[in-house]
Amino acid sequence: MNLFSMRILLRTLTVLSLTLLVACGSLPTIVPDMAYTNPASVKIDSTHGPLSAERSKAVIDRLKANGVQTNIFDLHMAIEEAIVGSPLTDGNTVELLQNGPTTYQSMISAIGSARDHINIESYIFDDDEIGERFAAALIAKQAAGVQVNLIRDSVGTLSTPSAFFTRLTAAGINVLEFNPVNPATAKAGWQVNQRDHRKLLIVDGRIAFLGGINVSSVHSGNSFSLNAKVRPGGKLPWRDTDLRVEGPAVAELQKLFIETWQKQKGKPLAARHYFPQTERKGHEVVRAIGSSPDEPYSLIYATLISALRSAQTEIWLTNAYFVPDPQLLTELKNAVARGVDVKLVLPSSTDSWLVFNAGRRHYTELLEAGVKLYERRDALLHVKTAVIDGVWSTVGSTNLDWRSFLHNQEVNVVVLGSGFGEKMRAAFLADLLKSNEITLEQWQRRSLDVRAKEQFAHLWEYWL
Repeated sequence: MNLFSMRILLRTLTVLSLTLLVACGSLPTIVPDMAYTNPASVKIDSTHGPLSAERSKAVIDRLKANGVQTNIFDLHMAIEEAIVGSPLTDGNTVELLQNGPTTYQSMISAIGSARDHINIESYIFDDDEIGERFAAALIAKQAAGVQVNLIRDSVGTLSTPSAFFTRLTAAGINVLEFNPVNPATAKAGWQVNQRDHRKLLIVDGRIAFLGGINVSSVHSGNSFSLNAKVRPGGKLPWRDTDLRVEGPAVAELQKLFIETWQKQKGKPLAARHYFPQTERKGHEVVRAIGSSPDEPYSLIYATLISALRSAQTEIWLTNAYFVPDPQLLTELKNAVARGVDVKLVLPSSTDSWLVFNAGRRHYTELLEAGVKLYERRDALLHVKTAVIDGVWSTVGSTNLDWRSFLHNQEVNVVVLGSGFGEKMRAAFLADLLKSNEITLEQWQRRSLDVRAKEQFAHLWEYWL
């Protein structure tokens, strides 16, 4: 049993005390229907605060100028009015990072450049080669007077020896354990089923990294290299996608980190310049979105549903853990019915067979509706991305499953515009070339053993 499977097993055993029939028989509405509102008053923030209505409209017109026939901009602006959350921000630069070695190199480089503070939030922080590399870099910066604050999830870091974090604390790093598994050290309102699944690194309040990558050597392989199909021990390389962001959106991500720290009752953060004066770094329009089970519904989910509903030409989703709820299924099928090309790249190998088989149970329904399904080969897919109509893109930690939308803290960014959208399309097509299409005829011939696994896994959908 691998490390992630052990974590899944522990999580499953934790919720066995809850009534399974109730969990499966009374599934909640994840998000209310969001009514269309007039987007004329939507504001966009810049490095000097909110733009005027006239200047905001000019930014939206600039986004539309590529000639793409879509109303996704209008509907996304409308949803911004309906959902209370972070603003759209102009003046950002966004770099797409697509494999572990490149991502880690960029992150370590940013850590090395830190002069004031480093805030890092990670579901998994392993005591392995990569974990030691990060620990050494963080300890060195703390010794140089840079304050390091770390949030690590209790379940995600369950197998990491406590001595590893004790060493960080002894070096002066502030380490906060999110929702401790041990009730004796838990905070008021503690719920073991609520986890912090975010992956976030913020350096000096100016540079931010986010996406699917944890601090773990499982990500150390290059899933795009023809000469690196397996890691040591014969294991597949993990395929992930992350972003490096500079500009006004970093302040919104910083707010999410600090809010989590405060809600978890971490000791007061050392006085640092957490919100420096932002500078214009590029031309990307970005919205940073955090979701938490403390909120009435997932803001990330609501934004995704609005984008799916407004899609005109393409919905291309890549996701590691696909266990869709009824509303998400409906939106995907409705999109096909109005002529949208809906493609999903999903895993062919997994570190959680329950999630894997629960998602596959929905293949027949999707294939019959005309959704095109592909399974990525030669890698363990861990990506959580979407690109819609080539102009609406999102990257983050959110999976398309009940756990991400109901039980986890997650973080994503939405990037509007065709420039970044083309990079996302290219990344999707590169994965598509390394994927096998699943046809309806082929799927209907699957074995009874596969069908039985799907039915069993279905019982646990709500908790996965």
